[in-house]
Amino acid sequence: MVSNAVKSLGFVLLLGAVAAWASISGSISGVVRDPTGAVVPQAQVTALNTQTGVQIVIRTDSAGLYNFPALPIGNYTIMVHVSGFRDFRETGLILNANSALRVDVSLALGQPTQTVSVSSTRLHVETRSTSMGEVITGTNIEAVPLNGRAYTDLLSLQPGVVPENDADASGDYGDRPVDGTQNAGNQSVNGQREAANGFMVNGANVNEGRNNGAAIIPNLDSIAQFRILTSNFSAEYGNYNGGQVNLVTKSGTNQFHGDAFDFLRNTSFDSRNFYSPTIGAFIQNQFGGTLGGPIKRNKAFFFVDYQGTRTEQGVDTGLISVPSAEDRQGNLSDEESALTGTVQGTYFANQLSQNLGYPVSAGESYYTPGCLSPSQCVFPGAQIPQSIWASPVVPLMKYIPLPNVPGNFYSTAAYDQKESDDKGAGRVDVNTRFGMLSAYYFIDNSLYTTPYHNAPEFPGFTAVTPGRAQLLDLADTKILGPSAVNQFHFSYMRDANIFAEPVGGLGPSLSSLGFVTPFTTPGGIGSVVPRYQGVPLMEFNNYNFGLPDGTTGQFDNTFQWLDNFTKVIGTHSIMLGGEFHYDQINERNTYAENGVFSFDGSETGYDFADFLIGAPASLIQSSQQFLDSRSKYMGLFAQDSWRARPSLTLNYGLRWEFSQPWYDTQNKTETIIPGEQSQVFPGAPKGWLVPGDPGVPSTLAPTHYPNFGPRIGIAYSPTSTSGLLQKIFGGP
Repeated sequence: MVSNAVKSLGFVLLLGAVAAWASISGSISGVVRDPTGAVVPQAQVTALNTQTGVQIVIRTDSAGLYNFPALPIGNYTIMVHVSGFRDFRETGLILNANSALRVDVSLALGQPTQTVSVSSTRLHVETRSTSMGEVITGTNIEAVPLNGRAYTDLLSLQPGVVPENDADASGDYGDRPVDGTQNAGNQSVNGQREAANGFMVNGANVNEGRNNGAAIIPNLDSIAQFRILTSNFSAEYGNYNGGQVNLVTKSGTNQFHGDAFDFLRNTSFDSRNFYSPTIGAFIQNQFGGTLGGPIKRNKAFFFVDYQGTRTEQGVDTGLISVPSAEDRQGNLSDEESALTGTVQGTYFANQLSQNLGYPVSAGESYYTPGCLSPSQCVFPGAQIPQSIWASPVVPLMKYIPLPNVPGNFYSTAAYDQKESDDKGAGRVDVNTRFGMLSAYYFIDNSLYTTPYHNAPEFPGFTAVTPGRAQLLDLADTKILGPSAVNQFHFSYMRDANIFAEPVGGLGPSLSSLGFVTPFTTPGGIGSVVPRYQGVPLMEFNNYNFGLPDGTTGQFDNTFQWLDNFTKVIGTHSIMLGGEFHYDQINERNTYAENGVFSFDGSETGYDFADFLIGAPASLIQSSQQFLDSRSKYMGLFAQDSWRARPSLTLNYGLRWEFSQPWYDTQNKTETIIPGEQSQVFPGAPKGWLVPGDPGVPSTLAPTHYPNFGPRIGIAYSPTSTSGLLQKIFGGP
């Protein structure tokens, strides 16, 4: 999420460059001189966008200066007309995002009907912009064979950008995927955190609210260019202290243009994983196209695009050590070396004594090498009689497959991970007396299906993640006389996803699986969300099976207003502006809705033996969480670019920001007050308070479930609860 910074002031004094004058645009400026080197005031200067035919006309000031402070990116021609001199024309100027071109003009004597033409082939060097960052153009993007066709995969190619390693971050930035499985762009820029970057599409903020990655990733063929500003930002930019990623999509021109594409790969040339008996399928097809052109030449333009993705990939489980056929009958003689545990606590000792028919004492070994008598160990011969198995064992045993690889291993690649994604966008640009009006709409529907959400896991517990991302961006760039321009933006982004919604494993009730139910029963459990009732997640040392550990619906809404005004006064280019955005993050979290039981061998020394006798190491279950988080951000700035000398430009600015701490609309936020015991949930850990407790405002208290209090991450062990876990799991 956006940092909960409060008010901050920043003052920057920069030598060398003109700031980037628009949300995502560029500028062209220069000096017009006659053959003697004297400046030429009141010269007519025209900036012509050669692709759209749209032109802007201004005049030089008394010092011969001209400045186009906010131009859409594209190819430009600069034309100068002065009576008594030949017309000047320089073509081939390429204006990129956040760039500032300087084009000085030297006129030649002659008639205006005569023209001096210059073709610009020079390499542009930033001499007036202090912002550090590299532009990646659409031509370069399309030339790179990107697997997945996401521009975010190119961010780390720039200096100072280090890709985030999801494995190192324990999945922190991978639990909110975009476009099904695409890279959300969380990168470390110049040592900043991976969640400290800002992402803009056509000037609109498109950050996903939780991890701050990009929620909107347009079709690769629709991108004109993007740029990461890595350092030395102007005062125009704020809110994020990492990098600022500015992306501009293509617009229509006076010529119809477009393309069609289809990228296909299949399994034919894939090799088998060395440890897998089969070759997993891998079929990926990405197809689509673009089309742009004029609605009315030199006046109105359109651009539309579409991309579809269909992927099926057989996910290899790798080698998973599973119980042998003998183990599944209670004969653990092949695992006798693992049975090193002792009976934990008197409660369990008494229960074992009653069910086995011979005395068992606390601290007694479950098995010792060569043990053949109950007087020597609890399970002589490493045999666990089925008569003492926990009641859920037999119903759950069918979800653990038999070995299919020698050495009691299981492996398969026969179950596919699937992705279906459809994204499309439309853009309209119209040059009117009210300014250049632009409208952009993007929609992306995705469905990601995984057979193993809790890997390493066995087949049968497929989960899906459906998502929809949308963006509406409206903009108006208005020329106000020969020396001023105003830019206004309004955008609305919605990003809605349901992460890991269970499909396989649903249906069986907890009671039919042998668990004690319902909540109101002492030591009972129940399904928090009835529609997700099914096989609880069982975690072992080498494998898992059951429903996903949690299903979360996240629905983000971002409303943004932005306005920038630029005025050129002599050698000063002054910019004033501000932005405001209102962020909503609504979560419906159902973590561990049927419970998560873990078996690690802490009782018998062997996790599967713990499972047989009903001795889980821990149980986690939570009530459903309803989070309705809100935050507001506002930033105001003023900056000036003063061309003090032909070879010296001073850039300085001031920015004020306010970032409201996140709050919940119904005051459901929990808090920690050390030493205080919750009265709403007496079973909660000391210090953990919720709305309704003394000192915590209450407008909506959470639902109370007996036995487990709030059920948020509370783990119970056999020795601390007098057998509560054994009771819940139906142990002896």
